[in-house]
Amino acid sequence: MKINKIFSLLMASVTLLFCACQPIVDSESLSNTTDVAGVELVATQSTPGGNKITLQMATPGITGYWDYNLGRAFTDKIEFVYPIPGTATFTFTGTLGKEFFTKTVDVQVDVLDNPLDQDWYDLVSEDTAAGKTWVFDGGPSPDGKKWWYMSPPNDAASYTTAWWNAAGDCCPPVDAAGSMTFDLDGAANFTYVSGPGAAPQVGSFVLDVANQTLQVNNANILGAEEPRGNPNGLYQIISLTDTEMILYVPNNGGGTGWTWVFKAQ
Repeated sequence: MKINKIFSLLMASVTLLFCACQPIVDSESLSNTTDVAGVELVATQSTPGGNKITLQMATPGITGYWDYNLGRAFTDKIEFVYPIPGTATFTFTGTLGKEFFTKTVDVQVDVLDNPLDQDWYDLVSEDTAAGKTWVFDGGPSPDGKKWWYMSPPNDAASYTTAWWNAAGDCCPPVDAAGSMTFDLDGAANFTYVSGPGAAPQVGSFVLDVANQTLQVNNANILGAEEPRGNPNGLYQIISLTDTEMILYVPNNGGGTGWTWVFKAQ
């Protein structure tokens, strides 16, 4: 009898050990709540053809964010004043449940009936389609002024400190006599000219008013030669007025900060 009890206990222990070693299988798995066609994007304007726009992702159970060309909004609904006449394409990126997707919606802006943030007018002028041209506030030869110089890295507050006053002392950039123009003629257009008579290089730009940054795409600003410049084209705005624009990068290709001082032409 004692042997039988011991055997029974042994078998029970083995059974428990075997069960404990079995992997726990999660019977739940991710699944899509709809398909891309089922995602409803709604764009409304406060007035017909106006530039105050509301974007909404109206399908329940979908999460994601809006790229509204001026920045990103990590929400289903965003309202903003758009600065560019013409057809604008806005993108929602999200998840259906088990896979990601992107979907776009177009909005036709015919009139800028809501005023823009003042930074836009300072950058491109009140005549947004004509735009504004900016040049270095100094030079093009060394003149002792600070308009293109090495600054301490990772400290925008110290932008006035010149570790090396490159342009003012000895070594202006090769495009010191050039110009760059920003306009909103059907798009956020950026035009770079390296100097008198040079062929223009056309790109685009994004002015992020909230974060005070300027992003230049498919071109670059004056004085962006390596290693002084910034390959990704993103600049911190130190000052932007009707007549002055000061830009700074915290860590350029040479491992330092760098400051640009421009004036309206």
